[in-house]
Amino acid sequence: MRNWLLAVALLLPYPAFAQASADTGDTAWILTSTALVLFMTLPGLSFFYAGLVRSKNVLSVLMQCFAIACGASLIWLIAGYSLAFGEGNSFIGDFSKMFLDGVGKDTLSGTIPEVLFFMFQLTFAVITPALMVGGFAERMKFSSVLIFALVWLVLVYLPVCHWVWGGGWLAQMGLLDFAGGTVVHITAGVGALVAALVVGNRLGYGSANLIPHNLTMTVAGAGMLWVGWFGFNGGSAVAANGDAAMAMLVTHISAAAGSLAWMTIEWKKYGKPSVLGIVTGMVAGLGTITPASGYVGPAAGLVIGLLAGVVCFYCTNLIKQKWKIDDSLDVFPVHGVGGILGTFLAGVFCSPDLGIFSGYGFGGDNTSISEQLTVQLIGIVAVFAYTAVVSWLLLKVVSVLTNGLRVSEEVEQKGLDISSHEERGYNL
Repeated sequence: MRNWLLAVALLLPYPAFAQASADTGDTAWILTSTALVLFMTLPGLSFFYAGLVRSKNVLSVLMQCFAIACGASLIWLIAGYSLAFGEGNSFIGDFSKMFLDGVGKDTLSGTIPEVLFFMFQLTFAVITPALMVGGFAERMKFSSVLIFALVWLVLVYLPVCHWVWGGGWLAQMGLLDFAGGTVVHITAGVGALVAALVVGNRLGYGSANLIPHNLTMTVAGAGMLWVGWFGFNGGSAVAANGDAAMAMLVTHISAAAGSLAWMTIEWKKYGKPSVLGIVTGMVAGLGTITPASGYVGPAAGLVIGLLAGVVCFYCTNLIKQKWKIDDSLDVFPVHGVGGILGTFLAGVFCSPDLGIFSGYGFGGDNTSISEQLTVQLIGIVAVFAYTAVVSWLLLKVVSVLTNGLRVSEEVEQKGLDISSHEERGYNL
């Protein structure tokens, strides 16, 4: 009898006994997306920011982005991934996957290897604190930057990531944030704004001396960001499917619309369109479409991009010219405001009942725009408030640990490249 059963078993098709394996198409796409998102920080964001500061501080910005990327990667391995995506509770994950304990090369997360999901999410953890560098560029001690950014990753990014993407309380409410409107852009924008307020304005703020030293470098970095953002948003589908394709499409449309909207306003207001304006409008369009990219169609992507260019332009002028806040590289008015606007608009254009502007449905048990917008607003306010409070407290603590957050006036005038790293960006 036993031999007969064995013979029958051997005649059965092999797939009947095959264990679940990763989908090769999905895996290939997320491998590509992971590389694209890391490319956004190194070198995309680094070049974008470095070109916007003065030549005496170009290396300091590149160094800060590079060092943050390295430190964030180690934190993500040690406990960051586990705290963000471990089961835990509604507020934070647990330590069950520290050092990827129990995760092997064949362990799956959905249809892809979990180590790949780990790596894809790592690139988001890298770029988020690096975005904040623009808020305090050219005046903060390197030691203060590192401690603030890396501890901020633990205290702000990890909990918010768990709330939204790790099954936490905002995910349970049905918050729509496809690729990081709250998790990345609001947290980084608010953190940068708080840092700018606590550290204070650069010496000579408001003068003509504080101008970008190399817009060619900035435009090159902007192009890298645009291309990399396809992995950022398209990869967040975690599959090679129509969701990823649509996310890429609306991302591109929004970036183009944001660029032209910002350029047109500048042209009309100041008589000439600027290169800095068109690339900043691009980032505004990209940041604003990010939370909505998986839930809206191309017509909505066009509207979101146009609104991003207009709203972020006027918020930038408000913060810099009226409120006199030296958010050096416009992190809050572009990323923070863009993240807020995009998260809100995701709750509008996700509706399947808007004709050409229709989206792909509501989150959780929400069945109407009003219900979804309530959840979106709760998410915006909660992430904004939590980030602001924790960032402020952390900066105060770091100030004590490093004997002040800011370099001396003499060092600031000399430049951070020589003072902090004993190197020059240009030896001409």
